[in-house]
Amino acid sequence: MDGRFLAWGRAVKARRVALGAPVPPAAIWLFTDAVRASAPLAAVRALAPRLGGVVLRQPDAAGRARLCALLAPICRARRLALSIAGDARLARRFNAGLHLSRGRRERGVQWVRFLTSSAHDRRELVRCRRAGVALAFLSPLFASASHPGAPGLGPCRWSALARRAGVVVAALGGIDAACLPAIPRDAAALGAIGALRGAG
Repeated sequence: MDGRFLAWGRAVKARRVALGAPVPPAAIWLFTDAVRASAPLAAVRALAPRLGGVVLRQPDAAGRARLCALLAPICRARRLALSIAGDARLARRFNAGLHLSRGRRERGVQWVRFLTSSAHDRRELVRCRRAGVALAFLSPLFASASHPGAPGLGPCRWSALARRAGVVVAALGGIDAACLPAIPRDAAALGAIGALRGAG
């Protein structure tokens, strides 16, 4: 992992502990992506123990189960958080978190380890709070390949939404090591795809 990500994650975690603020399951999250990050194992192994996490996103159930069977042992061995998108049964099977879409609750969430969620606006953050998520990924902070043509929220608007969210919020969207100083202090964590893909 790029040392700048490591330093950012440690500083954010230490600041939240000192303030008595809720500490999310991880500070630096790698998002898997079937197109942009189709072979994530090396990047997952490069995440820092007790600081890193993985949001597993895979559109087809069979592929999701296969990838989870590969990633879950690595996450356990390296003490990384794991949150699985859209599959409560798989999350229960591997004692992982469940990643919701836009704060929408799914059946079986009461038996998963924790909840994370995507969010893009105030309404979705409200849904995240009501769903009891441990961490909401508010995006896009900056312009991102995941949202082609869409402008980022920008630090000021992102921070205003995060402060009123009533839930712990992570930054996502267009994040790389060079932009870490511009991430608002309200961010309890960050997520990335490409910036962490080649870490090692």
